[in-house]
Amino acid sequence: MSDAFFPDIVVNGDTIPTSEVSAELQNHNVPEGKQALAWRRAARALAIRTLLLQEAKKRDLDASTHDIGPGKNETGDEALIRTLLEQALPETTPDETTLRAYYDANPERFRAPSLYEASHILFTADHTPAAREKARLRALAALGILKRDPEKFRTLARNESDCSSRQSDGRLGQISRGETVEAFDQMLDRLDPGTIAPEPIETRFGFHILRLDARAQGEILPFENAKPRIAEATEKAAWTRAANDFVTDLVNHADISGIDMRPE
Repeated sequence: MSDAFFPDIVVNGDTIPTSEVSAELQNHNVPEGKQALAWRRAARALAIRTLLLQEAKKRDLDASTHDIGPGKNETGDEALIRTLLEQALPETTPDETTLRAYYDANPERFRAPSLYEASHILFTADHTPAAREKARLRALAALGILKRDPEKFRTLARNESDCSSRQSDGRLGQISRGETVEAFDQMLDRLDPGTIAPEPIETRFGFHILRLDARAQGEILPFENAKPRIAEATEKAAWTRAANDFVTDLVNHADISGIDMRPE
């Protein structure tokens, strides 16, 4: 998309040339064919950055750069914006009552990870369509046998599985959420103990027939254990709301041309 289709952006008299917007585009991923949306997002981001720097200069702020990673420092502009927000935004530290209310309203968010005992039969395949289809058909054939006779899981695992777990009848042992692929995690949460997934599960390894053997539901953590996590999340949410309100006020009082600053 040519820069010629877009005007320069002017923020309170400061011009942001289209070349800077073009450079910013790499930071804004959008679906294919939505280049205009990417341009708008990049332009809005630069307009907001310009407003923040203007406000920092208006307040005559001075800022020292900080380390933000191994071998990486803030730029001078980044330090100015950080200093501005530190001074302009209100304290967001939540009190004990707020933390307790959030905990009481969302107890399931603070449950310890569940533990599972599961078994599987793996039909491996590389990423070629022919290999994937062959593995899928093998898995469907085995699943058809199991739907008629679930007791044959052990035999099929030993004779058909391409995983080393076949030596233990397909048993994976005790696992917790996050130790397997996401598709497994989701299915383990849905299955009742002793049941087999109704369809083969596709992963990068191939196709799996999955059986949940047992589940130990994690206990809800006590408030004192959950409090640091709640405080961090609540503080971040409050800071984000305050920052959005601050930027919105700057936009509402600014003279901006070349870009529509209304929210999408």
